Amino acid sequence: MAVRTAGAGLEEQWRDILSVHARTMCEIDRVLHPHGLGASDFEVLDILATTTPEEGGHCRVQNLVGRVHLSQSALSRLIGRLEKDGLVERSICAEDRRGVWVTLTDRGRELHAEVRPLQRDALARTLPA
Repeated sequence: MAVRTAGAGLEEQWRDILSVHARTMCEIDRVLHPHGLGASDFEVLDILATTTPEEGGHCRVQNLVGRVHLSQSALSRLIGRLEKDGLVERSICAEDRRGVWVTLTDRGRELHAEVRPLQRDALARTLPA
């Protein structure tokens, strides 16, 4: 007879969370791949698309780091790819020359609107109700 500790239930719950996350990210990657995007690419576009006009329609890179769950360097590379594809633009923050703003381009906004339903459908299929 196996002895179960209080931690065993937490470990099982943690593994379930990881499994759901992995399945969901793979499904989002699968549906977005034909559009040249991955799950993290979409996440950046989605955050920028929901940035309010009061916020200037842009976001500082350092504010994206915690929301996208990538390292600073990985996020910089991702933004560089999105910029190369014409989906975002980077600019230096006038108030703080160390800061960099990221803004969604018209092309980025159009692609986001096109693929958003695909991402939301993937979430509906993979996340528990």
